[in-house]
Amino acid sequence: MKRLIFIAVSLFITLTLYSHPWKPSHYVIVDTDGGVDDIKAITMLLASPDVRVLAITVSPGVLSTENAYKKVKSLLNSFYHEGIPVGINKSNSKSKDEFPVALQTIWGDESRVNMEQAPGNMKLISEILAVEKTKISFISLGSMTTAYSALKEIPSFRKQVKEIIWSVDGAVDTKGYNYNIDKKASEKMLKQEIPVHIVRKYIDTDVVFYDDELIGSISTINTVYAKKITEFFNSVTTKNHGFSYEGTDEMVAVFIHYPDLFLNKVAGNISESIPSDLKGIKESMLRILKGETVGRNQVIRQLPVDPSFYFEDVGPVVAEIINRYGIDEWTSGVIANELHRHLGIYTIVGVKMGIRAREYFNTGVDEFRATSYAGSISPLSCMNDGLQVSTGATPGHGLLTVRNDTVTRPAVDIIYLNHKIRLTLKPELIEKISSALKEYNFVYGLDSNIYWELVRKDAIKYWLELDRHEIFIIEEM
Repeated sequence: MKRLIFIAVSLFITLTLYSHPWKPSHYVIVDTDGGVDDIKAITMLLASPDVRVLAITVSPGVLSTENAYKKVKSLLNSFYHEGIPVGINKSNSKSKDEFPVALQTIWGDESRVNMEQAPGNMKLISEILAVEKTKISFISLGSMTTAYSALKEIPSFRKQVKEIIWSVDGAVDTKGYNYNIDKKASEKMLKQEIPVHIVRKYIDTDVVFYDDELIGSISTINTVYAKKITEFFNSVTTKNHGFSYEGTDEMVAVFIHYPDLFLNKVAGNISESIPSDLKGIKESMLRILKGETVGRNQVIRQLPVDPSFYFEDVGPVVAEIINRYGIDEWTSGVIANELHRHLGIYTIVGVKMGIRAREYFNTGVDEFRATSYAGSISPLSCMNDGLQVSTGATPGHGLLTVRNDTVTRPAVDIIYLNHKIRLTLKPELIEKISSALKEYNFVYGLDSNIYWELVRKDAIKYWLELDRHEIFIIEEM
């Protein structure tokens, strides 16, 4: 009997260690007032595959809600995360006194932001809670205004929100900025029944948190998130602003991943976490920005990036493809073409399409439903193999449907949290690929090795040259 119990416990531990890597540990809604530290915190949360940012809301504080909305939306657009919804506090939009440095800080291209599309905070939170059944964490990077309004106005908020994580100077520090943006909301939220985790900034007057070594380490990371923070520190605005070099709101992103790096004090329904391991916190930040907070594969730790590992025609483009499009697209491309058993043009298109869809919503794999219009006849149907590898939406998971009852085309519908988009390969590329394949078939025939050699050559070429941000038409359905 003892032996059976031991086996059961061992099996449980093994399943825990090797459980599904794309079920994030943290589903969050983030509220911000547009502070200069918020861009770092939000960027880190977006960078981690172990966090799913369901929505971002903006409240008045450092900036007005209008200006904070522009900052947040431009940041998401710069990462091509257009599908993450952003809400705005429409009942209280004015800031008492906007901070000039925060106003000058560049998060992205604000000229592309359309304010008319902004939903109200309460409407957005209510919609998210209605479709996402996983318990969520509500992160307040500024005031408690939005959290308090949601508690009063949305019945499901009390049931669905497992915790409030608040970046503030301390539970008993009533003089701090975030506390006093909306003092009434602060007082009320510290007395209600949802647990409140207060995360404090790193304080050491003898230490510059973002020193040259840390900033230099961030600059070597090849992800869009690390590049954004590097740009932040390279800006003229930041260089002359000492507060930007402190470890403040971004401590929240570190805390939810690695709470053991903090000194945690609990008093009733309120806990207070103080950064205590400087070296560990900095190392963890780099890990988050690299996207290494959770394992990405199921059997192998990682695919080699050494060009010598690959065939002679593929090796020369390995580094360039990874540098241009990221490790996710490269890994998906390798696995998809091995699954497909030859390097295919539409397989590559499917890979890029799937990565773009995941990027749009900033999801992992297995998180949305896909309906492909590529049909079941090659070469167009080859797109389905690339699509399912890059998204995890496979027939085996019941997440991929292939339509054969309509006109086939390189297009896919994606549904995530009741939000539907359609990605379609641009017509000029469809014509270019189709014409080439027809010509190869006409001249050499499908049974010719020359046909497949030409297809392989084109597939490698398109893998390198086609930027997934430029080759698809994306429609809100």
